[in-house]
Amino acid sequence: MAAGENPPGPAGARAPHGLRSGLRGLTTRGRSFLAAGITAALCAYVFGQDALLRVGVLLAALPLAAALLLLRTRYRVAGGRRLTPHRTPAGQEARVHLRLDNVSRVPTGVLLLEDRVPYVLGPRPRFVLDRVEPHGYREVSYRVRSDLRGRYPLGPLQLRLSDPFGMCELTRSFNASDLLTVVPQVQTLPPVKLPGERAGHGDTSARALALAGDDDVIPREYRQGDDLRRVHWKSTARYGELMVRREEQPLKARAAVLLDTRHLAHRGTGPGSSFEWAVGAAASVGLHLIERGYRTRLITDTGRSVPTAGSSVTATAAEAGGLLLDELAVVDHSDGGGLARAEEALRGGEGLLVAVVGALDDEQLDRLARLRRRAAGAVVLLLDTDTWAGLRHVLPDTPDAAFAEQQKLLRRAGWTVVPVPAGASLPELWRSADRTDEAGPYRDEVGA
Repeated sequence: MAAGENPPGPAGARAPHGLRSGLRGLTTRGRSFLAAGITAALCAYVFGQDALLRVGVLLAALPLAAALLLLRTRYRVAGGRRLTPHRTPAGQEARVHLRLDNVSRVPTGVLLLEDRVPYVLGPRPRFVLDRVEPHGYREVSYRVRSDLRGRYPLGPLQLRLSDPFGMCELTRSFNASDLLTVVPQVQTLPPVKLPGERAGHGDTSARALALAGDDDVIPREYRQGDDLRRVHWKSTARYGELMVRREEQPLKARAAVLLDTRHLAHRGTGPGSSFEWAVGAAASVGLHLIERGYRTRLITDTGRSVPTAGSSVTATAAEAGGLLLDELAVVDHSDGGGLARAEEALRGGEGLLVAVVGALDDEQLDRLARLRRRAAGAVVLLLDTDTWAGLRHVLPDTPDAAFAEQQKLLRRAGWTVVPVPAGASLPELWRSADRTDEAGPYRDEVGA
């Protein structure tokens, strides 16, 4: 939230429960004074010592007076928070700027400012603010960082008021909070010639020409603002009203990124798992296709389809990429065991299909092979999940027979197969996508 956007909280208002709220805010020092005063007063009553009674009353009155003073304090403050940026890649820092404005006519005392943050973002930040003059402000900032994707709430902001003697401390909270989105790390991919571009996709996208010749022109009626140079006089004479030539319409290339989120399909835990690699790969590939002009959508094995630029032809690449990253920031394992719902979501067909999949059984392998018919071109990043599980410590570059056979079957179905071992570089794998046909990585073993 911008500074001053959060309305003044109850930090300067009278506590709703009166003295009871003040007693709950007594510090250890205040409680000790109150207990000592009550004890001294009881002893004075028992032993008939008037001097001790005066001491006891003084000790007990001091924390009570401090509590009443805080309860009657009329500070009016406004708090604000600003994130830079609101969306940050995993492993990188974001900065949170806090601003506290004194909107009252009286100066404040010493204030303790505290912001609530999830533990994965780091320790809870606390700041001691000196006296704030009337209509003055103080600004502080802190940094947060997370290695885990997700959406993390920041706030609400808390303000602690205390008396000069440290007898009582009251906490007041603002209402507003912000949301920090930690997205997958994105790698820049090299431009390659992808399958399907020869059919009118990507950089060689075809255009629907309105004018193929004078005889084949498809005119429409004149609209206010049309260029008079586009008036088609022959059609105007034929229809008896002003007609203009249609402009050529570019055919927007479509692409889909299929992400396999099945729990059984992945190995490893934490940021180094095959699932996190797949999520990062889907983010990198999706942004790469959006930047190349594709109307891209994300599809998971659950059948969830997230349009990026597809819902609006006027969406910018930044907006489309933001929608994609926001979805991948919170994607999690699915309990599903198959790709049937993804096949339903792809029923409309795509120009280019890029799949990032984990371990496949025979049924899912056949289903993935059938998905090839739904796109003009198809690339599959096939994760060798056994390498993530540490099951191949000897000759890690040598796939087992089953994994090699899966590659063969997918290539026969028309997929461009890119096998992915643990620790592989996505840009290097992507660069091999335009030359991987019957070979590629593991080509000696596959051909054996």
